[in-house]
Amino acid sequence: MLHPDTLQFFRELRENNHKEWFDQNRNRYEKVKKDYHRLVGELLLRMQKFDPSLGHLQVKDCTFRINRDIRFSKDKTPYKTHLSIILSPYGKRMEYAAYYVHLDEGAGSFAGGGIYMPGSEALKKIRAEISAFHEDLEEILASEDYSQTFDGLDKEEKFLLTRPPKGFKAVHPAIELLKYKSFTASKPLSEKLLSDPRGIDEAVEILKRVKPLNDFFNRGLNADEPEIDLL
Repeated sequence: MLHPDTLQFFRELRENNHKEWFDQNRNRYEKVKKDYHRLVGELLLRMQKFDPSLGHLQVKDCTFRINRDIRFSKDKTPYKTHLSIILSPYGKRMEYAAYYVHLDEGAGSFAGGGIYMPGSEALKKIRAEISAFHEDLEEILASEDYSQTFDGLDKEEKFLLTRPPKGFKAVHPAIELLKYKSFTASKPLSEKLLSDPRGIDEAVEILKRVKPLNDFFNRGLNADEPEIDLL
């Protein structure tokens, strides 16, 4: 999936995450970027054949800069030590559900999709969609393809309310789904797949299985005036 030199570059960057080292190794980084863009191009081509809504995307719409945004972070290291790929008909607009691949030999890699920590307006629309059409979401989560790949939605305490969200009653049939603040599904990719040509095959299969989830959330996000069932 990735060239061994790319993985080696990031191993060294983790130990030397400062501008002086990066400037000295800028030529190596240019090769890393080409490898990154090659992988994104291959993944995008495969997914465009599966999901026509991605047909207008180019590689630049799916990649991220290596520079970290450190303005509001306690971690002031200037460079990312992982590679990220986003595939969405809306480009890199984070207010929509998308396919996502995260490649990090150090902290772990995964593939999946959904929408991560939506803003207040997006969250309102998502909860409205769940409230009104929770049977659709439950059917997606229980489907064979989905359930063999993902364990429901990703569960982290910081992304879950302990009480019903404002405006919803505890007896709502979808109350546990409505308590989510982040709506993603992910599956780990083993470290050995990072340098294995078959790694992209596994990533593609995971992304294909998250499509119904993305479609459900984006349907709600594109709704004009959500109708909320408060039961």
